[in-house]
Amino acid sequence: MGRFLAWTAAAIVATVAVGWIAIALLKALIGVAVYVIVGAAVIGGGVYLYQKGKRALSRDTRTRRRIEAAATTYRQRTR
Repeated sequence: MGRFLAWTAAAIVATVAVGWIAIALLKALIGVAVYVIVGAAVIGGGVYLYQKGKRALSRDTRTRRRIEAAATTYRQRTR
């Protein structure tokens, strides 16, 4: 009877230990995922703002857009 109780106690302790380690790893992975998502959002926002600023400072944007629109229309008509 003593061995049975010892093995049962060891199994319960092992199950608790494995669960504890699994929870710690899961928290770490979720933390890393949050940092990656926030970092991607910050980098994406920076790229977006850079492109907006670059377009705002460039010259002849209206003319360039008009030419691009005309070229697109021409390509659609010549299909």
